[in-house]
Amino acid sequence: MVLTDVSQLSSECQEWRQILRNYREEFHLCKKSLEEICRKSLTKDQLREVEHFDNQFHIQLINIHDIKQFIKAHDRKIEIESSSGETVSDETYTEHEELLDQFLSLENTFQELRIEFKNFTSATTC
Repeated sequence: MVLTDVSQLSSECQEWRQILRNYREEFHLCKKSLEEICRKSLTKDQLREVEHFDNQFHIQLINIHDIKQFIKAHDRKIEIESSSGETVSDETYTEHEELLDQFLSLENTFQELRIEFKNFTSATTC
């Protein structure tokens, strides 16, 4: 495994957490949009879609919270290991790669949800 600079690992963690904060804000705004949509007269299918999106936003907000906590703990671990004058352990590098995979997978899910919701809102505003 190629050894990465410790500051780069920490910087990546900060970047991931900022991206997750942005998604959290966006999903809160989407929930507010759902509330606005609910003020309209909706079909049964549209109401099912509203429920689906409300559930998805709730689940993804929980996922955001959870992975942010994992990333924060991982960043602390990097800081502790590097401050002791030793290099970061192979286990920590492996954990970093695993967190990156989880982050990218969640980000893909977020992107799909974003597109799906945009299509839904476009269809209901017509």
